[in-house]
Amino acid sequence: MTTRTNETGNAIATQRKEAVETLLGDARRIIAGHGVTRHALNTISERLLELASRRELFDAADFPPPQPDSGDTSTRYRLNPGEDGLALYLNSLLPGKTTIPHNHDTWAVIAAIDGAELNRIYRRTDDGRDPDRAQVEVTREVVVRPGVPIAFLPDDIHSIHVGGAEPTLHFHLYGRPLETLTGRLGFEPDTGLVVRYNAAHMQRATQAVG
Repeated sequence: MTTRTNETGNAIATQRKEAVETLLGDARRIIAGHGVTRHALNTISERLLELASRRELFDAADFPPPQPDSGDTSTRYRLNPGEDGLALYLNSLLPGKTTIPHNHDTWAVIAAIDGAELNRIYRRTDDGRDPDRAQVEVTREVVVRPGVPIAFLPDDIHSIHVGGAEPTLHFHLYGRPLETLTGRLGFEPDTGLVVRYNAAHMQRATQAVG
């Protein structure tokens, strides 16, 4: 996959960088003050929605989705590369993209600039004693779209399903970079198997934008 920087040195790039730094600073202060709680993540969701409303800074032409014939179903852009703490990505998913149920092993907040993504939220119904098998069931569904964010604690489980005809363009803010996570679990609904999600299902390549 070709690496893109998307930094043109113009006013938009400067404003984008400043907006990202402001968002990350707000998120750090919220977590420092409240800890990793649903209340804190809801507050961060409001900040991320504000960033998503600044569409002029995150044009799809600067953050294109993968080509339909490329074999990729998603493109992930890291907006604060090189940092070991919070990680902000801009993800573009093609229609038809789905995932198995999985957790994140860190907190996560997602907000949309364009496009809709169905999130199915699950709970485990087994006792958790077998590390290799699990049973999960859907508890609710949320369509993440402009104005409707979603947030997850580290052990929350969800799957995503992109329908429609247009790619998505969504912010994903995590407590730690995805590439560093080793404890993420995926849950194969048909077999009940528990898998290491990053190793088995995550497209690892990330485009750096900083």
